[in-house]
Amino acid sequence: MDWIQKMNQALTYIEENLTEEIDFGVVAQKACCSSYNFQRMFSFITDITLAEYIRRRRLTKAAFELQNSDIKIIDLAMKYGYDSPVSFSRAFHSIHGITPNKAREEGVQLKAYPRLSFQITIKGVSEMNYRIETKPEFQVYGVEGIFDNEGCNDTVPKFWDKFCEKNQGDRLIKSLGKDPKTTEGVIHAICGYRNISDKAFPYMICAFKTPEANTEGYTVVDVPAATWAIFTSEKHGRDKVTEATQNLNARIYTEWAPNSSYEIIEGFDLEIYRFDGDKCYEEIWVRVKPASNK
Repeated sequence: MDWIQKMNQALTYIEENLTEEIDFGVVAQKACCSSYNFQRMFSFITDITLAEYIRRRRLTKAAFELQNSDIKIIDLAMKYGYDSPVSFSRAFHSIHGITPNKAREEGVQLKAYPRLSFQITIKGVSEMNYRIETKPEFQVYGVEGIFDNEGCNDTVPKFWDKFCEKNQGDRLIKSLGKDPKTTEGVIHAICGYRNISDKAFPYMICAFKTPEANTEGYTVVDVPAATWAIFTSEKHGRDKVTEATQNLNARIYTEWAPNSSYEIIEGFDLEIYRFDGDKCYEEIWVRVKPASNK
């Protein structure tokens, strides 16, 4: 329940500052996590980015004011953080489908995006498969990319596409000193393993480092010893990998985290990809510790 309260405190801060510059770092502090992790959780949970949610709320409030006051459009634009009436009108039209001037006419149809609130939902249709394991430190290595928090649910899959198009998978497998034909399922991913900024994070397509591995030209990451909560997806077709991985991440933060006796430790999140014939499944590894107030 404490997790839910913290997330709602962050949303309250956003709501109270829609007419001010909103510092994503402060938003994350309200939820007691980093800006990177809050934005990542928010996207998993709501299926929109934090910036897009704020934009929708501001333009919803702006529409209410247009219909219920005589405020000038230039003043309304400045109030909600737009540099000019032109940029405000463009953003307003993209949400509501009409111009601000048109919105003042009686009978026009506008869109309203209500304030979000996080709450525990009772679900029992689909169980979550997870296990807790303690592991010593280990290393992974691979091809790294730096991604903006905004839109990462789209840009990270494209990073994978480019990785596959360039046959980087075969080269990474060969660096292990193994036959690529017999090592399906050794390429994985890790993210959030070092601090970049409040707006970006590192993500690496990787393999587990072995004594025989040739890591020349690759980024190497030292993963600390930790207790891990390891979540397993259902088996599915190979064309559903991105969807299944994002859905599993969403369930971790919406169903497991608010109700478990553990707290998630930020950083070094692992995506492990497994294969079983023509089917595959994913494991998400997150570091955890016993909850201090549950």
